[in-house]
Amino acid sequence: MATSYIETTIPSYYVARPSLNMVQATRQATTREWWDGGCSGFELFMSQEVLDEVGRGEPSMAADRFDLIRDVAILEVTKEAGELSRKLLASQIIPGKAASDAVHIAVASVQAMDYLVTWNFRHIANPYIRTRLQNAVADFGAQLPVICTPEELLRDEHN
Repeated sequence: MATSYIETTIPSYYVARPSLNMVQATRQATTREWWDGGCSGFELFMSQEVLDEVGRGEPSMAADRFDLIRDVAILEVTKEAGELSRKLLASQIIPGKAASDAVHIAVASVQAMDYLVTWNFRHIANPYIRTRLQNAVADFGAQLPVICTPEELLRDEHN
């Protein structure tokens, strides 16, 4: 069974109030379809970083996010993941203000996840930094997972 690290945007989009923005509303619906349809058959994982992030914000929404991910396995943020995260930040591939994103990438890479599922196009699913991410992770001795959105995975399931 393929493994997937889910980044914080996945539970956030799933439980968010319906958006009036068409793009956001479509992403919310796609996330629900992917999640409710069995997450492409992946075995799901997350890190403590996801738990920390979903706990922020409005308490009732945080509770809904926690409820959604209660059965998702938690990967340890190992010493190696911490080192890779710091390397991604020091190289400025990931800016300091997005340290959580570096942790997500590092944990998913060091723990050898097959996929990293996200809606974060700024610092994770960004084609302009993907090659730099791949090289930095490879130089560290790990492999960057396939970074994709739930939408990309649904397209694969419907073909």
